[in-house]
Amino acid sequence: MILTPGAATLTQLEVIYRSDGAITLDRAARPAVEAAAQRVAAAAAGEDAIYGVNTGFGKLASVRIEAKDTARLQRNLILSHCCGVGEQTPASVVRLMMALKLLSLGRGASGVRWAVVSQIEAFFAKAIVPVVPAQGSVGASGDLAPLAHMTAAMIGEGEVEFEGRTMPAAEALEYAGLAPLVLGPKEGLALINGTQFSAAFALAALFEAWANARAAVVTGALSTDAIMGSTAPFEEEIHTLRGHRGQIEVAAALRYLMAGSAIRESHLEGDKRVQDPYCIRCQPQVTGACVDLLRQAAMTLEIEANAVTDNPLVLASTGAIVSGGNFHAEPVAFAADQIALAIAEIGAIAQRRVALMVDPTLSFDLPPFLTPDPGLNSGYMIAEVTSAALMSENKHLANPCSTDSTPTSANQEDHVSMAAHGARRLMRMNANLSQILGIELLCAAQGVEFRVANTSSAPLEAVIARLRQDCAALDEDRYLAGDLATAARLVSDSSIARAAGLGEHLILGTA
Repeated sequence: MILTPGAATLTQLEVIYRSDGAITLDRAARPAVEAAAQRVAAAAAGEDAIYGVNTGFGKLASVRIEAKDTARLQRNLILSHCCGVGEQTPASVVRLMMALKLLSLGRGASGVRWAVVSQIEAFFAKAIVPVVPAQGSVGASGDLAPLAHMTAAMIGEGEVEFEGRTMPAAEALEYAGLAPLVLGPKEGLALINGTQFSAAFALAALFEAWANARAAVVTGALSTDAIMGSTAPFEEEIHTLRGHRGQIEVAAALRYLMAGSAIRESHLEGDKRVQDPYCIRCQPQVTGACVDLLRQAAMTLEIEANAVTDNPLVLASTGAIVSGGNFHAEPVAFAADQIALAIAEIGAIAQRRVALMVDPTLSFDLPPFLTPDPGLNSGYMIAEVTSAALMSENKHLANPCSTDSTPTSANQEDHVSMAAHGARRLMRMNANLSQILGIELLCAAQGVEFRVANTSSAPLEAVIARLRQDCAALDEDRYLAGDLATAARLVSDSSIARAAGLGEHLILGTA
């Protein structure tokens, strides 16, 4: 893949996240990159104090560094900032983070040599992935610790994943025929200042949340047929009268999914129920609002992916090297909080549909807990409890992180975004949501199969057939953990959405 700085798309970024392969920058970016590097080199040899070029960092910015020590300054910066702790960042997220750093450096405002770009490209070409501990960033002054671990690998320090194992970076570079990068003036600072760690996690979570949202529309349609719910609330004019894009599109997708259902046709007349519970009737309004929220976050994150977020910056208009604050990840933190709300609410309404289906007083004649022999068998009783536990966990995790600033670095960095852990928690939330939707899938398929006199629509029957390839119907109690894990996988890997033929329904986009 060739990336054009300032013009990377969500589609490209998702491909990077979900697959391996070489990534390079458009060579048209090189002149601007090299011009900025020459300006930094001249500043490093000059008399004026330039932050991070010939001064210390943070609270130590007033300490002047001699020209002969500028290379050592940058190396020391990287080694001292390798203070990450906790679990290892997934390789897919690290690759995305490195791609975002390429895009940022390629704008020609960071003052690094093309050799720095080439080293990142070489890591992609040789499939070398730095080991990056996931904890340690507060999302301001850049994602310093995580990006320092990435940069350390480029200079031959720390650890990497290479050819299926974890090894010292220096060893991997030697095997791959690469030399450790020797950092020039400002280059270490340019590599660790920036929001790429937070943004990579937020983008990864966005992609996973979108897959979950599409699956939720499918499982919601299946649940509606399982309880013999009404499709009248999905009629187009209802939603165009309100006007929200997500609501309109979710309603359209539900109409597509349920069109031709013999189950629906069987109770169009004579059904004494006037209205279904909100978890059925208000799916377009709730899931649609979540879709809109995800799209808002996507707009922010697409801009951030193409942004220059280190400091100081070389301004092309004047050649000046100016300190600013683009490293502050407040936009990413807000986007992460938006995604968290959407994930939590998609799960909350889906869990109520699960509760509806297992309750014989509400499910319109489905057997208790969806088992053909209740009493001797408990059916999906505890699967519903698990879905409730996961829903509750996600509600707690959805509390905002962006409002939780704390001063750091001797009060020099006195307001921070907390974008890093705001984005990291989303992966756990998405995993919980996939499992909630997996449980809904199991229950809804079982419920539809109890309607033996009629079949569901063609798309929903295809979904049930896909599920039954891996999970048999629950005729009597058995060890269920494996079924729950399988169903969650079918949700998260988009197997269910593909089986339903969602196709062009609900495309992420930002327009």
